[in-house]
Amino acid sequence: MDDFRLRDLRTTAESLWPAATAEDWDRVGLVSGRDDAPLRRVLLAVDAVGATVDEALDRRADVLLTHHPLLLRGVHSVAEDTAKGALLARLIRGGCALFAAHTNADAPAGGVSDAIAERLGLLGAEPIVPGADPESGLGRVGRLPAAETLSAFANRVAGILPATVGGVRVAGDPGRPVERVALCGGAGDGLLDHPAVRSADVYVTSDLRHHPAQESLEASAAAGGPALIDIAHWAAESLWLEGAAERLRALLPGVEFRVSGIRTDPWTFSVAAESTG
Repeated sequence: MDDFRLRDLRTTAESLWPAATAEDWDRVGLVSGRDDAPLRRVLLAVDAVGATVDEALDRRADVLLTHHPLLLRGVHSVAEDTAKGALLARLIRGGCALFAAHTNADAPAGGVSDAIAERLGLLGAEPIVPGADPESGLGRVGRLPAAETLSAFANRVAGILPATVGGVRVAGDPGRPVERVALCGGAGDGLLDHPAVRSADVYVTSDLRHHPAQESLEASAAAGGPALIDIAHWAAESLWLEGAAERLRALLPGVEFRVSGIRTDPWTFSVAAESTG
């Protein structure tokens, strides 16, 4: 087996997901660890939380590679009486580095949105907002091989995702025919007014808020626009992990890349409201 080091993972990740393509507010790359540390086992997960840190340490992983950065906003202390400080301390003591590929992994070919488009079988998928590379950019828009009802398409969406408490929420006429599909991995309500989304039959994304969703539907009633499908953030982005692991395996042969099977969606159960009618 080749004698790989952490620096090799950093170089390889940069070739796949260049840090310069991340959004300005994002914090990607190496969070903790040293370049000359041995690289033998890597665990991939959407989130760095207690359960995935436990799994990484139990598997004696040298790196926990996550989609979401642990240190993204307003962190001024990593003291061990803070949640994030405690996680970092455990990783460091366990000899496990932490690395994040976030918005730089959303946009490129093979990224998060591409993974969703591929699973849905979209044809001719292209970025909603193109980047410098024509094949990269925010979101994707493409066509189904044949039109189907919104209800059937919603079931198709549910079928490609791991189960979550929130499931798949849909806004629109169940019998509406859909063929042109826009989507955005992660929280995508910032693209609701984009022409490529407005001209689609349905828009699939996560974390749709009440007012933006309501305003989009009102605009659709007045002038045409997409039905909306809201999917769990973790579930959508988890689809990227196996493809990322495959690319890393091909470029770093002999290093074990394993995808975590732990669900880090934050919701654990739901309770239906009782009807008063």
